[in-house]
Amino acid sequence: MKISDIRIRKTYSANRLRAMVSVTVDSDFAVHDIKIIEGPDRLFVAMPSRKDENGVYRDICHPITTAARRQLEDAIIHAYQEYLATAELLPLEEEEPPKVDTPEAAQL
Repeated sequence: MKISDIRIRKTYSANRLRAMVSVTVDSDFAVHDIKIIEGPDRLFVAMPSRKDENGVYRDICHPITTAARRQLEDAIIHAYQEYLATAELLPLEEEEPPKVDTPEAAQL
């Protein structure tokens, strides 16, 4: 898997949701609404999900293997940290963040 592009779409500071990200894979496939969430020990990536008719959250798309998940998460977190380093001098946008509504966030 070749990650062609990572775009930090929006950043937040009011709650555990830190950023919304879009990723392009192999210059052919885009995934939007990936969330970077601050957990108790580290940042982690939550894939886009939706609630099914039973109230259970299901990922819309996700890496199949542990190695692919690690590669994707490491690349996204690295891009986010680079973004923060370059955006440090810019004023922060204070906007009400969307509700973090994922099973991963509910466990925090």
